[in-house]
Amino acid sequence: MTSKIMITFGVLVYAVLIPFLEINASHVFNDTWLPHARLHEVWQLTTNSAIGLFALWLTWRKGEIRVASILNIAVMGGVLVAHALSDSYGGSIMSGNIEKNVLGIELAAFAAGVVVIMAGVAFFLANRLSQEVRF
Repeated sequence: MTSKIMITFGVLVYAVLIPFLEINASHVFNDTWLPHARLHEVWQLTTNSAIGLFALWLTWRKGEIRVASILNIAVMGGVLVAHALSDSYGGSIMSGNIEKNVLGIELAAFAAGVVVIMAGVAFFLANRLSQEVRF
């Protein structure tokens, strides 16, 4: 059950919270963004939300915690990779609508890291449980 809750928390971050924070004038309706950039933003939001729904289905209906964990790591790990590479393409994790730090780390990067760590723990717990069942 703990693994399922950790996966669900991660999905809520990227499939509900992030769209809530980005479907506004700072992102989707930002007139200073090129139309193609806004298309990519909506594409990313809808794709991540669909992945989140799939991860929830895998978690709660199929008990496939490991696969759902990998999906959460892929989505939010992508945030961390984009942040790590941001200097190379002129990007920033700071959006203007929330600019806070937690333990000296930008809030968005911190949240992404928490989701990735929780998904990793969920994967480990599910993997350990599946090995115990085999023996």
